[in-house]
Amino acid sequence: MKKLKVLSIVYTLSFLMIGMAQANEQSDVLNKLQQKWAEANYQIQDEKLKEKAFEDLLKQADYAIETFPNAADILIWHGIVNSTFAGVKGGLAALSYVNVSKADLEKALELDPNALDGSAYTSLGTLYFKVPGWPISFGDDDKAEELLKTALTLNPEGIDPNFFYAQFLMDNGNYKTAKTHLLTATKAKFRAGRELADEGRQREIQRLLKEVDENL
Repeated sequence: MKKLKVLSIVYTLSFLMIGMAQANEQSDVLNKLQQKWAEANYQIQDEKLKEKAFEDLLKQADYAIETFPNAADILIWHGIVNSTFAGVKGGLAALSYVNVSKADLEKALELDPNALDGSAYTSLGTLYFKVPGWPISFGDDDKAEELLKTALTLNPEGIDPNFFYAQFLMDNGNYKTAKTHLLTATKAKFRAGRELADEGRQREIQRLLKEVDENL
């Protein structure tokens, strides 16, 4: 009986160690995707070099999703990489990447709607207001606003939900409320490991604030 108990403990510890190792690997993969995305998005200005950087990042994101197919945070970032690359690529060719992003984000919401402080809501809502509507694509301002507001309920002080909701409001001519959300975004704390992305986002916020003031 003692041997069975010892074996049971050993097996339990082994499974725990395997689980911890997998969690650490997933975290490392996620951190690398986030860092490489920030570098490609904010540090590379040349259009051809930016496109090449995102092509390489797409390969890394594809590997990540193959390794962790049911991890909500990896799905979110696979979606973000695809949607950003769609913006870099432009034109009708970008729609296939947009559709991949939409599928990723919807699956992430099914698995864990609270993952990464509700980032799937933010990213999916942004897709809905930035892509063309029917019959070209799935763009829908009502759906976009619903998703973006949900993101704000989960992360009301976050830099991204406030920034993207402000973009949506500006796109619809509501500059006064947009300014409120942009000012909230300026006060967001820098996220550990995301400093480069946050610095880039703050520069974007300042540009939007200038545009808002010009329209008020």
